[in-house]
Amino acid sequence: MSFNSRGEQLPRRTVVSHKWTLWLCLASFCAGMFFTNRMWTVNDSKDITRTTAMEAEKLKLVSEGCGSKSKEVKRDSAKTIGEVYKTNNGIQTLDKTISNLEMELAAARAAQESILGGSPLSEDLRKAESSRRRRYLMVIGINTAFSSRKRRDSVRATWMPQGEKRRKLEEEKGIIIRFIIGHSVTSGGILDRAIEAEDRKHGDFLRLDHVEGYLELSAKTKTYFATAISLWDADFYVKVDDDVHVNIATLGETLLRHRKKQGVYIGCMKSGPVLNQKGVRYHEPEYWKFGEAGNKYFRHATGQIYAISKDLASYISLNQHVLHKYANEDVSLGSWFIGLDVQHIDDRRLCCGTPVDCEWKAQAGNVCIASFDWSCSGICRSADRIKDVHRRCGEGEKALWSASF
Repeated sequence: MSFNSRGEQLPRRTVVSHKWTLWLCLASFCAGMFFTNRMWTVNDSKDITRTTAMEAEKLKLVSEGCGSKSKEVKRDSAKTIGEVYKTNNGIQTLDKTISNLEMELAAARAAQESILGGSPLSEDLRKAESSRRRRYLMVIGINTAFSSRKRRDSVRATWMPQGEKRRKLEEEKGIIIRFIIGHSVTSGGILDRAIEAEDRKHGDFLRLDHVEGYLELSAKTKTYFATAISLWDADFYVKVDDDVHVNIATLGETLLRHRKKQGVYIGCMKSGPVLNQKGVRYHEPEYWKFGEAGNKYFRHATGQIYAISKDLASYISLNQHVLHKYANEDVSLGSWFIGLDVQHIDDRRLCCGTPVDCEWKAQAGNVCIASFDWSCSGICRSADRIKDVHRRCGEGEKALWSASF
């Protein structure tokens, strides 16, 4: 108990030290911080849980969406591949159509130039105008010269049908056969008049806008193909020499097997030596283009007889002014196809020997397409011997008229 200065008794007060006050404040502060942090933690955990659940839902939706999109992408990819395939097929078809149109245009242009130029082709073109749209199996051009009248007569008497039979061959079998010849250096001279008289009698010539000469056979070959394709629309164009025996039905049946193919070059393929010695037969003046001495030519058909498909004949017609001519005609033809997608078909029945070779083969059921003597590059003394070859190696007239092309 305390007393004031007057001696009066004062009421009792609880006295708390400053030390305890400080501790109480500190404890209160810590308690406040504890509860405050606890509340934020609870709220944050709730928010995180809520956010995680929402994100999971979103992820689920996204994954489902991706799954459907991937399926759609797969379907779209398959559809796109199909469209690309169809487009490629369409482009290839279009390319072939354009190529055919270009070739036909070139042939028509050549025909028009011939008419306007008043060349010997004009009369033939007028005769063929009515049958231009018809498709033939083959055109056979028999290479001949002014001096080969006896050879031509021997061919007419053996394997080449005459008169009404030749017209029937064209109409029923789709086979055109003509002797091919140009004109002499002095156009309209005695040589040309003799051919004109012979043509009036037989009607089996195809006159070319070409000056005849042995060293001009490569040029003649180009002119023949360009002229033939302008006159007749055929699957194949054949060139044969007038001293070779041919079985027409066997030739037709052989070509028929390759009718649906493109770029067909068929013959007896060879690769002979390049002859650089002057004065020898088949000398090659441009031998240096084929490499070192002793090299061989590229693969090509022997010149006695060969056949090419329409697209190759059109190619020659279209590019005849830029195709290089070598001394040998068969080499020239082979060189024109280098770099092209050409099928070289080697058929040894196109180069059988004369009897007894072709005779034995015929008896064995393997009838030859063409027969000649390699030593003479044709039938030796063909005007005298071709009848015997025809009798012993010919397929028979019945084979031709019973054949179905």
